[in-house]
Amino acid sequence: MEAVNRVIRRSLSSEVVLINQVSDYIIGAGGKRLRPALLLYVANALGYQGGHHHELAAVVEFIHTATLLHDDVVDESDLRRGRSTANAMFGNAAAVLVGDFLYSRAFQMMVGVGNMQIMQVLADATNIIAEGEVLQLLNVHNADVSVEDYLRVIHYKTATLFEASARIGAILGGQDLAGQERLASFGRHLGTAFQIVDDVLDYSGDEAETGKHLGDDLAEGKPTLPLIHVMQHGTPEQASLVRTAIEEGGRDAFAEVIAAVNACGALEAASACAAAEAKLAAENITELPPSIFKESLLQLCSFAVARTY
Repeated sequence: MEAVNRVIRRSLSSEVVLINQVSDYIIGAGGKRLRPALLLYVANALGYQGGHHHELAAVVEFIHTATLLHDDVVDESDLRRGRSTANAMFGNAAAVLVGDFLYSRAFQMMVGVGNMQIMQVLADATNIIAEGEVLQLLNVHNADVSVEDYLRVIHYKTATLFEASARIGAILGGQDLAGQERLASFGRHLGTAFQIVDDVLDYSGDEAETGKHLGDDLAEGKPTLPLIHVMQHGTPEQASLVRTAIEEGGRDAFAEVIAAVNACGALEAASACAAAEAKLAAENITELPPSIFKESLLQLCSFAVARTY
């Protein structure tokens, strides 16, 4: 990861001062670096000896960071990782344009690696992520979103980059197509578990730990899994309350919604769904040879479900 961070710092350099300022700010905010770690773990678990894994790990982190910059503008967020968002600090225009810079720099870097198969994986993933963002936008304030609709959005929006990271590690590690698919499936299920837990934490987390405001999803009218569970399994009164809260957005009914979510076991049900996804992920790496890297991949599965931030 130190090598990846060196690549990140070197690759962010620009003659445009504002790009350097915004880039330093967002990279300095830290983050879990799960996607680059996933790529490194898979490549190392397969015995990869080259140097391209550091460059490509930085590429996936740039793509992820670009999506966060654009997300925060779309969602009008002002807090991420316990700090003001880039759009709150520098304005929406700067955040969007620096996000574009990160996307384009990522594509410059992947061209430098010179592997057409990996370029195809990342090009496809970036396009699917954009589709996921639009799907999520269409679902805002829509209380009729099904579990299948919800899972499709998080597959596109979040799990796709996890999947791509694992697949790239598999390609670097010389896996055949079947092996690449197994590891891509690992990434997809891991990413799905991660996002479901994110959505649970929006109703149960500690703001000091999560670095985000509780209830942001509700305020934005996002029908996430805990709310869908209430509408499907709660009392008619609870379902009506949540439906209205999604359709109207805002935080006025947050306390009542939290009570409904807790009363009908929505958080437990969503957490169980995340645990099932993490279990499916782990089952896809049983054939990897024993190593500290395989153990780290299994620990990622546990972390994705048990985390509180």
